[in-house]
Amino acid sequence: MLTKDYPDHHDADLVLRLYDMRRESIMRESRAAINSKYWPKNQDEALAVMKSDHPLNAPFRQVVTYWEMAYGMAKWGIVHADFMVESSSEGLLVYAKAEPYLEQIRQANPSYFVNAEWVAKNSPAAQKQLERYRARIKRTLESK
Repeated sequence: MLTKDYPDHHDADLVLRLYDMRRESIMRESRAAINSKYWPKNQDEALAVMKSDHPLNAPFRQVVTYWEMAYGMAKWGIVHADFMVESSSEGLLVYAKAEPYLEQIRQANPSYFVNAEWVAKNSPAAQKQLERYRARIKRTLESK
């Protein structure tokens, strides 16, 4: 895929626009729901949100597709990946929660987390942040 060597003012503009989109009321509610309530401990819990009657289905779809759009911009070189991750890595938290179940999630929806996975594998900033998120998820799940 294409990557940018350095961020420029266009990257800053896109990151600010992405930030503004995150502040929209439905997106804010969806992010809050997924960040606080989506902590899958097993495959069944990871996949349950993909069922249309699950209370987190709409927030899950909203959040995952938002971050896939944003990370797609990084994958295609539209925005610098490390710069974007340094500005906001929340999508990587959602990815890290789903990561152990990616194969099963993609059987239900092959497009989920494809761009997030690309960023996770190709951005040094994302790799560092994922280490922190994986440790946080482990601690949180052990306490639940």
